[in-house]
Formats: sequence, structure tokens, C-alpha cells
Amino acid sequence: MIVAERKPLDEIVPLLGDCQKIMVVGCSECVTVCQAGGEKEVNTLAALLKLRGFGQVLTAVLNRQCDPEFIVDLDAELEGVDCILSMGCGVGVQFLAERYSHTWVLPALNTKFGGGAREAGVWEERCGFCGECILHLTGGICPIIRCSKSLLNGPCGGSQEGNCEIRDDVECAWQLIYDRLVALNRLDLLTEPLPPKDWSTARDGGPRRVERSDVKAV
Repeated sequence: MIVAERKPLDEIVPLLGDCQKIMVVGCSECVTVCQAGGEKEVNTLAALLKLRGFGQVLTAVLNRQCDPEFIVDLDAELEGVDCILSMGCGVGVQFLAERYSHTWVLPALNTKFGGGAREAGVWEERCGFCGECILHLTGGICPIIRCSKSLLNGPCGGSQEGNCEIRDDVECAWQLIYDRLVALNRLDLLTEPLPPKDWSTARDGGPRRVERSDVKAV
């Protein structure tokens, strides 16, 4: 899932400038799960904006902001709206801005990473969206993201007693990989060095697109 958190209110208010009618738009997907942009958070932000003197603050929560199929639900709600304040991830903000090109669209969240819940109220980054998954070789533990140096062939010299050199509370990804493969009796997966990472499949190769002819509309 995409993990995000709300910008501070004192950062959001100046972005709105002299907008008189604002539409705060949430999303029922990732940002609801990480408690940053669901119905509760949308209503809270709307109330805070009203306390700051914004008299006309409307609210809406879409099933997904990253899907044009659901964005159209806003079409009939935007008459006279000066600004859309998106409580979706950065992808949602861009999709709204693309559809409503004559309406000012602003982000209310800071998009952090792709990850999951470690415990209630704690989310950790687990995927860098690199486009070439090697989790089948590393026991389901991603060295690209979980190793601070994105090393592909074992730990660096800074790994001490299972911890990364950057902080004592950061586990060494390669120690985790090793321990996992020992438990699975699959240390053979580490006998062949991994080739250099092909970063052309990641963001470094420019904006990416996935097309599937079997699901495209005819």
C-alpha cells in the first residue's frame, strides 16, 4: 500500500491563499488504511479549515483517486469550487489535476513510500517499486529497500551484530535474509552472486507504464 501523512495545517492554509470555496477530497484506499485521507481525516481537516476562516468547505471521499472510473463522481460537485484539496497520494493528486485542468488542485498529504503496517500506528517501507522483483532469491526480504545501501550481494562492513551502521534500531537486511534462508534450508540461493541491478525497470528509466491487452477496453 501507499503510505502517506497529512501536511501540517500551517503548511496547508497558505497554499489555499484566497480560495473561497474548497473541496476536500479523500480516498477509500491506501490513505484510509494508514489513517491519513479517509472519511474521518477529511472531515477533521474540513473542520479545521472552517476554524481558520474558510467558510465554504465541501467534502467528498472517492473509492479511488487513481482511477478515472471513480473520479467522475466529482464532476457534478465542483460548481463554483476554487480549489480541490486532495487527501490522496501523489498519484491521486495528479489524476485529479489532469481531469480538472481548470481547477486548482493541491496536495494535503506527503506521500512517503510503499509499505505496510508493522503494528497499530506504525508503517514501514518495504518496496521501492523497482520493477524487477528478486524476493524469490532473498527469502521474501527486499535488499533494495531494507538494506540502507541497496546492496545485492551480502552485508557491508558496517553491519554489526545484526544491525545496520546507520542506526541501532535498523536491522541489517542481509542478516535477516541470511537467517531466513537458514530457517528455510535454502542457503544455496546465496551461492551465486546477483548481477548488477538493471535500474532501467525502475523510476530511473523515466515514467513507467504497464499495458495489458487482455484487460484493455476494446
